[in-house]
Amino acid sequence: MAQTKSDPNYKVIAENRRARYDYAIDDDIECGIILEGSEVKSLRKGGSNIAESYAAVEDGELWLVNSYIAPYEQAKMFKHEERRRRKLLVSRKELSNLWNATQRKGMTLVPLVMYFNHKGFVKLKIGIAKGKKNHDKRETEAKRDWGRQKQRLLKDAR
Repeated sequence: MAQTKSDPNYKVIAENRRARYDYAIDDDIECGIILEGSEVKSLRKGGSNIAESYAAVEDGELWLVNSYIAPYEQAKMFKHEERRRRKLLVSRKELSNLWNATQRKGMTLVPLVMYFNHKGFVKLKIGIAKGKKNHDKRETEAKRDWGRQKQRLLKDAR
């Protein structure tokens, strides 16, 4: 069944726009995340940030480190920590591939997008990336600027 934009459950919670500027992303993986009840309620309200977070493979498990989920005001007794480490869910094969990429190839695991999928579950898209140098960033900016200029020239030529 094809994904439709009118799906009431699909909703982007947080996006790391800076990741594509700072990193050259080779591949991405969708993974689940273990959350507490008050965290899910807070995400439904839209209070989260994954911009300064990263993922790490430690002791055979995948963790999301330094992500922020705002406290949920109505949760009186069962509040959550805002910047706790959250376990990510991937298959063993994907986990071994991620470990190889980070430990042997020197890649970084960068969270790209956090969203509710069509079933209403919170998912996180992680990019396997390599850091860009300053000259790479300038080159990317130059390509983007040239693309915009080219579009303007084509528009004016009509």
